[in-house]
Amino acid sequence: MVEVKRKSSPTLFSVGEVAKRAGVSSSALRFYERNGLIHSERTDSGHRRYHADVLRRVGFIKVAQRVGLTLSEIRAALDSLPSKRAPNKSEWAKLAASWKPILEERIAMLEAMQEKLDGCIGCGCLSLESCTLYNPSDVAAEGGTGPRYLLGDQPPS
Repeated sequence: MVEVKRKSSPTLFSVGEVAKRAGVSSSALRFYERNGLIHSERTDSGHRRYHADVLRRVGFIKVAQRVGLTLSEIRAALDSLPSKRAPNKSEWAKLAASWKPILEERIAMLEAMQEKLDGCIGCGCLSLESCTLYNPSDVAAEGGTGPRYLLGDQPPS
């Protein structure tokens, strides 16, 4: 007789186990869950239990936060993935492709900031001695709000 083995039920992890394995605090996991970034199941006694795929999501959240992405950007990305199972290779590839332009923009901004931070960034502060040379009478404000020259506007010649 052939014995058919059934898949065992998926392993569920406690908040503490996920926190330890993911390198985050338990309160961070609860915060991520409240904000719809991760999901848990509840035991009969009301304790949270997480599937293993949440470890990948938390890793993704940590990296995304580290490069300065907002919670709404992170949530939008995670919403494109299946919520009840680990994403497959093509689902991760699709997410990665969608983030490439965002990351390229961040890299360009960081490079511009690295090059221009010691000079005028067109913020309109007029507090540096050189600002009167680069941004007299706060002409950068005519281009809009924020650091105009860092965002790509050119100072008047």
